[in-house]
Amino acid sequence: MTPMLLVTEMKKVLRNIDAWLTKAAAHAEAKKFDPSVLVTYRLAPDMFPFGRQIQIVCDTAKLSVSRITGREAPSHADTETTLPELSKRIGEVIAYLDGFKEADFAGAAERSVTQPRWEGKTMAGLDYFVEHAIPNFFFHASIAYAILRHNGVELGKRDYLGQLSLRG
Repeated sequence: MTPMLLVTEMKKVLRNIDAWLTKAAAHAEAKKFDPSVLVTYRLAPDMFPFGRQIQIVCDTAKLSVSRITGREAPSHADTETTLPELSKRIGEVIAYLDGFKEADFAGAAERSVTQPRWEGKTMAGLDYFVEHAIPNFFFHASIAYAILRHNGVELGKRDYLGQLSLRG
């Protein structure tokens, strides 16, 4: 599997999450509460709230691709407090990812990647992408999904998986 295929899947999941936000807003409207409160909900006291989960999903997508390609990623201030603001951020990250082609990943497998919290350690680009970025992306997407489900938003596995490439 090439990094570009994984980027394609990240974009798909980001679009799915954006659709969850629409369902979350409709749920709040039907139940007559401010949808912005969903942004603050969390599964456990020591876990990040929904809004931060979405920010991390977005950051993981854009920064992981940036790190393995060497291209600058857009900056976000992490100030989103509403579902529409989170949706806007998702759209900006998808637009950034749309700017990549397979050729942009030439040499990515060998590129040295590091992060401040790794205290001077590095990983090869492909190892970083497969072992760290992709699992981190799906972890935070799953937690965001679980927070919405826990709070009554009607989501199912099809909402998580999205459109499949079925044949026949």
